[in-house]
Amino acid sequence: MDRPTLVLPSEESIYGRRAPLAVPLWVCGSLEGLSAPAVALVGSRAPSGGGRRLAFEVARELACCGVCVISGLALGIDGAAHEGALAGGGPTIGVLGGGHEHFFPRRHRALADAIVAGGGAVVSPFPPAHEVFPHQFLARNRIVAALADGVVVVEAAARSGALNTASHGADLGLPVMAFPGDVDRAKVAGCLALLRDGATLVRDARDILEAIGVAHRAPPACGGPPLGEGERRIVGALRQGETAFDALLARLGLQAAELAAHLVDLELRGVVESRSGARYALR
Repeated sequence: MDRPTLVLPSEESIYGRRAPLAVPLWVCGSLEGLSAPAVALVGSRAPSGGGRRLAFEVARELACCGVCVISGLALGIDGAAHEGALAGGGPTIGVLGGGHEHFFPRRHRALADAIVAGGGAVVSPFPPAHEVFPHQFLARNRIVAALADGVVVVEAAARSGALNTASHGADLGLPVMAFPGDVDRAKVAGCLALLRDGATLVRDARDILEAIGVAHRAPPACGGPPLGEGERRIVGALRQGETAFDALLARLGLQAAELAAHLVDLELRGVVESRSGARYALR
């Protein structure tokens, strides 16, 4: 990522019709995705396999329908949501709990680079050199909610930062949504509590789109696990437009066989399509 720039809260490019914040944001990448409807997808840092797959698929389908996915770049549900949005060819915005120079979690640094390369942004309410402290993630959660048109909790235990994000969303008058789960599963206790207290029950991306007033478009078929680092880099490169195989090789620094294997996998998953002259583009 390049060095972040300071964007003031009065600028329409950040907030538009959304709730204003009293703080500026430090931004790497583009905030143009916020001109479209936006949904915050959040949840546990240690989700079940099913919860992670659900976050990925829902985010991918939302992106296919023109929705900007916002999350906190944390491990677990947040990371899967960003990966799904990239797989759907849409911009996604990650909000940090500290300054960009103290990136956390480090395991998601490559994901953050893919987000910026894919036309989205990595933002923080803290200056670049500001260190990461646990209490700052509560401030981060408010930013996640305030940039969105609705907050969705995918999977969360009874004590979860995702519930704090949902609370901020409710305070801002946003639709708060949650996926249900078996009542004896600890990992969904937070979602069940939200539903008990009046959150909207959602089953899929279509329900989320209905809640925020966006028309549904059938997305391309895409299954399997979340994208790996190589696939994410390819999706980010193709966000710039149709690109020749040789140009992808030069830009990404991959071996030809490795790039070809990634492209075949992305085609099978409905993310990428091949065109004449050994050229590729996002579907």
